Amino acid sequence: MRVYISVDMEGIAGVVHESQTDPASPAFAPEYARFRRLMTAEANAAVEGALAAGATRVVVNDSHWFMRNLLAEELHQAAELVSGDPKPRSMVQAIDAGFDAALFIGYHARAGTRNAILDHTYADRIHEVRLNGKPVGELGLNAGVAGMHGVPVALVSGDSALAAEAKDLLGDGVATVIVKQAVSRHAAKSVAPAVACRMIREEVPRALERTHAPFTLRAPVTLEVDFAMTIHADMAELCPGATRTAGRTVAFTHPDYGEVFRAWRALLNLSAVV
Repeated sequence: MRVYISVDMEGIAGVVHESQTDPASPAFAPEYARFRRLMTAEANAAVEGALAAGATRVVVNDSHWFMRNLLAEELHQAAELVSGDPKPRSMVQAIDAGFDAALFIGYHARAGTRNAILDHTYADRIHEVRLNGKPVGELGLNAGVAGMHGVPVALVSGDSALAAEAKDLLGDGVATVIVKQAVSRHAAKSVAPAVACRMIREEVPRALERTHAPFTLRAPVTLEVDFAMTIHADMAELCPGATRTAGRTVAFTHPDYGEVFRAWRALLNLSAVV
């Protein structure tokens, strides 16, 4: 069995504020240093769970911010680490048809979700993303990449809002580990980090024992991105093949979701050049 693990940070137990997840601001360095260690611990818990289920290969992709957060020296020695940025497939770089299942650890709810810790979809300038008309967040965008390789998402961990999003998108069969209940964007009731690790470690083998269907999209796939400001859409529509459908909205349609995801990355990056 080969298992792929994508690890974000906002859904890690105890995280409630950007200061705990921001590697770019020197003022936040002490807080960030603490929580990147907790992120590494939850990644290790997922690796240990996969190994307990019989995994012969485990790949861990650092999926937060600059994607240089996981402490390599503390990562389980059985895991291969994918880190750094840019990566064409971003949060699901290196996933392919050779994997039997994917685990999304420390994920968060899509932009605009009420009572969700640090809700966003890749960047704060993104108001909403839709695939074939359905609003999706990072979970859906990334599950689509896994799905085009035939790899199902077997388990996600994060807050209760993320768990609800996963059930709605992937069905009741996906396993969810809820490590915190959000009170607002910046407040939550969380289990202790050690408890979160135990929950993940124990649930991963159970999830991997079950059969899960890959998340696939009916072709042609239409991506629609609503930006926070028209200037973001002004830049994003420069992407070849993109269409400006409203003041803040840019769309892209293609029969191959791989091309749609590549367009998504281009729209996102072009919109940052303002």
